[in-house]
Amino acid sequence: MLSVLLVGILVVMLWDPTNAARSIHRRLSSKELVGNRPQMGWNSWNHFGCNIDENIIRGTADAMVSTGLSKIGYEYVNIDDCWGELNRDSQGIDYLKYDNCYNGGINPQDRYPKMSDALSKIDRPIFYSMCEWGDQNPAIWAPKIANSWRTTGDIQDSWESITANADQNDKWAAYAGPSGWNDPDMLEVGNGNMTSVEYQSHFSIWALMKAPLLIGCDIRSATPVTLEILSNSEVINVNQDPLGVQGKKVGEQGDLEVWAGPLSNNEVAVILWNRSGSQASITAKWVDIGLPSDAAVKARDLWVHSYLPSTLQSNLTSTVDSHACKMYVLTPSSGY
Repeated sequence: MLSVLLVGILVVMLWDPTNAARSIHRRLSSKELVGNRPQMGWNSWNHFGCNIDENIIRGTADAMVSTGLSKIGYEYVNIDDCWGELNRDSQGIDYLKYDNCYNGGINPQDRYPKMSDALSKIDRPIFYSMCEWGDQNPAIWAPKIANSWRTTGDIQDSWESITANADQNDKWAAYAGPSGWNDPDMLEVGNGNMTSVEYQSHFSIWALMKAPLLIGCDIRSATPVTLEILSNSEVINVNQDPLGVQGKKVGEQGDLEVWAGPLSNNEVAVILWNRSGSQASITAKWVDIGLPSDAAVKARDLWVHSYLPSTLQSNLTSTVDSHACKMYVLTPSSGY
């Protein structure tokens, strides 16, 4: 039986008794570190816009538990917009997304720090998600005040949008890390305008970039394919890796790209991403992804959930379908 905290402003925080031991990472008003891993949860805007009510929010919270999503890390249920009410306080709130709409022309670098100061005075931990659409390059100045910051405009459920947002977010990779994350906007997986292959690429790149994993579809009616993508624990583990280094684009030949990033225990996550209109072969070279050129490496395919049969040296090559990706974790042999 699910019980929830119905919050006064923005968030329903899931409480699943079987998940009680899992550590929660949020913004704290004390000396404790918060947001040391990218936030995971659900947000109402991408699918519902302003068409929300209590039944949708409660039903979504229930579905996050019944589908098993809450057990693998999805914890926040965020009401994004159109809930306005002045007579509220901070009781029960775990997450604040502070948007840029109707900003009165106030400079973001004046407005957002004031909210950070206000949150620091509250005796309840609140994750602070800053959303000024990347207008003033917040990756440069937001790490001091927020747990995440949007680097892009609003995402759309299209291939063009997710590729553009990925590229824009990639420019700021060096500024992200534990307690502060670049945010290329919420997930569109399951909303219906892209193929399952494209959604799989979307989810993979967001995970590698250590982006927030905030589901944007209607979980209550999500298809088995959608839930399979969103529930891939091996891909989620890359996103939640405690090293907290954002993966980035490390090589490209036209629309054939290699993205990679370091993980704990000297491992490396790699994505071979085919953004072209036809099947193609893509190669990741050790020299481009931070491995010694002579390293012997085991490669685990995170979507097939198995290791490649042979130990690899110097590079990894695979044939990738149009708009698809292949995602691996590379484990060097002992001694590296």
